[in-house]
Amino acid sequence: MPGQSKKSTKKFEKNHLKDTLGKRKEFAKLKQRHQVKAKKKARSAKDEALASDGKVNVAEEQSQSKDQKKLNGMTEDLFFQEGFQLPELKNPKRAANSKLPSPSIGKRKRNPDAPAPEGSASSSEGDHQVFTDQEAASDEEGIGTHQEDLDALATKDPDFYKYLQENDAELLDFAGGDLAEVDQLSEDDTPKKKQKKSKKLRPESSEEEVQEEVVEESTGQTEVTTAMVSQWKTAMAEQHSLRAMRRVVLAFRTAAYVNADDDKELRYSISSPEVYHQLLVSALDYVPAVLNHHVPVKESATGKVRVAVDSKKYRTLTPLLKSHSSAVIHLLENLSDAPTLNKTLNALVPLLPYLLPFKKILKSLVTSVVGIWSDTSTVDTTRITAFLVIRRLAVVSDASIRTALLKTAYQGLVKGSRVTNPHTLPAINLMKNSAAELWGIDPDVGYTTGFVYIRQLAVHLRSSITQPTKDSYKQIYNCQYVHSLDFWSRVISSHCSPTSNPSLKASSDSPLHPLLYPLVQITLGALRLIPTPTYYPLRFQLTRSLLRISRATTTYIPLAPSLLEVFQSAEMTKPPKPSTLKSLDFTTALRVPKPYLGTRVYQDGLGEQLVELMGEFFGIWAKHIAFPELMLPPVVHLKRWLKSVSSATKTKVPNGLKTTPDKGKGNKNSRLTSSVTLLVQKLESNARWIEEKRRHVDFGPSNREGVEGFLRDTLVDDTPLGAFVEGLRRKSEEREKILEQAREAERRDRAKDRDDEDGMEIDGVEGDEDEDYVDEQ
Repeated sequence: MPGQSKKSTKKFEKNHLKDTLGKRKEFAKLKQRHQVKAKKKARSAKDEALASDGKVNVAEEQSQSKDQKKLNGMTEDLFFQEGFQLPELKNPKRAANSKLPSPSIGKRKRNPDAPAPEGSASSSEGDHQVFTDQEAASDEEGIGTHQEDLDALATKDPDFYKYLQENDAELLDFAGGDLAEVDQLSEDDTPKKKQKKSKKLRPESSEEEVQEEVVEESTGQTEVTTAMVSQWKTAMAEQHSLRAMRRVVLAFRTAAYVNADDDKELRYSISSPEVYHQLLVSALDYVPAVLNHHVPVKESATGKVRVAVDSKKYRTLTPLLKSHSSAVIHLLENLSDAPTLNKTLNALVPLLPYLLPFKKILKSLVTSVVGIWSDTSTVDTTRITAFLVIRRLAVVSDASIRTALLKTAYQGLVKGSRVTNPHTLPAINLMKNSAAELWGIDPDVGYTTGFVYIRQLAVHLRSSITQPTKDSYKQIYNCQYVHSLDFWSRVISSHCSPTSNPSLKASSDSPLHPLLYPLVQITLGALRLIPTPTYYPLRFQLTRSLLRISRATTTYIPLAPSLLEVFQSAEMTKPPKPSTLKSLDFTTALRVPKPYLGTRVYQDGLGEQLVELMGEFFGIWAKHIAFPELMLPPVVHLKRWLKSVSSATKTKVPNGLKTTPDKGKGNKNSRLTSSVTLLVQKLESNARWIEEKRRHVDFGPSNREGVEGFLRDTLVDDTPLGAFVEGLRRKSEEREKILEQAREAERRDRAKDRDDEDGMEIDGVEGDEDEDYVDEQ
């Protein structure tokens, strides 16, 4: 219809119009800048052409001297061999004209038809040489002038001169070797064509340096020796020499890429293991110290660091810093020895403030360190060292780097928790506890990243419920999903607890507290997704995660209904089958193998877990003024269950009632029923104790402060239920300790058997070699 824009036009205006207009404006500015530059260039070329024409006309009117004729007769090659000494001009007019700007200085538009002006170099190489000589002369003149000014200052104002000597000695010692060494660091690290230099040309070179240059010129690479490493180490330790640091960094790069497949052109070569070890130790120990001496790092009380990134030394040291950092990162990816890994990781900590401007290097560094930290085969000492590097970077960096760091750490945690067994579970728990600390460094950034990943968990759960398929539940019932929920429960319980964070008056004051409600809803939905006895271990693990949140934040989470459902299952009401299977490990198993279903072993394990979890749940509220009302429905439910599973029934007889066993009813597990009966007794005893205490209060339920302050100074262990729960914890710890000792013995036996098998294989290979040798003879 006329008067209306097309749909494509509206879409373009909405999505691309603003960017297109911006690009047009930028192009217009760039075009205008080029036009102004072209006008300036044309104007300067015109002025130079006029000056050169005037000089040429004056030169044609004068007669040429013998020296001038000789100069005109020279070829270019002969001119460069003779040098740049021009003949003296006797004509005063020519001498006056010689004060005009030389055509060889500056840029001008060359005319191939016009004759070259006299005294000008006819090649770009000559121009470069002239510029170099002039700049060198001006530098020497400036140095001399500055030295004269300093001498005059020492005479006129000796007090100020003495102050400079004490506080800024580098300003007075400007002609020293440090600045020259810093200038050398800006050279390209790529190997160039080497020229043999003798001692006569460089009298200041030591015998070691001359020998190094001769070997490098003859073989293309310099062999690093122990004497060279010792000399570099002494120079860095005593003089903080930048030249020695540069050589150590280049040699360390060779050591890092010693087994690399790519063909890198390296300046040094290393063939001795002893030299390799000494070089690694020297580079990791002294390179950060030399950097901190020349470009010191200033740290404030809040943990923020400041490095003079705009200084000349930092800009000059940038290529060297990048090369050293890349070599360290490459070395980390190829190391397997735990002590060497620890030393290399510790050497990265002082380098982190210098690497903050280089986001690409930081990304590679974080990926490598997180990979070491999240590897379940890494020993605990190395994992802790890697975490300290990650934490230090999170402290000194800004919000953007922290966001990327937290995302990488979470991804590494999820990747490392893919395989969960009794051998990898301690490492996974250490990763979850250490990673939870990172989210408290910057709670605002932690909330942003936490919201994204918790929402991702909710999306997976929703898709599994709304779009059920045969294998849709596997997105939820796996080790990575369960460990993710447990990890976020640790984050919230660590940083939303007033007990562990005295700065918080209440748990709701933490920026991470809004994540509590969605996490609890997702966890409750996940543990009830498949309510079958096969996945009761997973239900218990998620229940422990929710108990951790409830205990730390004093938030009531209704966990009793999900636990009481297990009591009504067939596994807890029917008599079990006898079995010789070993006890099931509920801390690592997510689902129960089929041979365990309906067995006495599984029923006993379920009973122990239920009694422990019910005790932990009610133990959180053992001091609460509403405990009697809270425990009443679960206690009624447990008494009905005890009555239904009882194996004895009462029947009428002529003389009264008679108790006879009923073979068709009950679970026939007296151990289980006795433990549940004891739990019910402790709950009722604690309820009576609370009723006795609250008889003496003078406030009603509407008084919020009075309710929260009820029995505030009383410890949980002093309550009847608290002492019972503490006994259950000690019993669980002892049982876990026995299991850990059994696992350790099993690991030692496996390692011994593996060593024996390797020894047998080696003996077999040696025997085969001996037989081959005999056959050849």
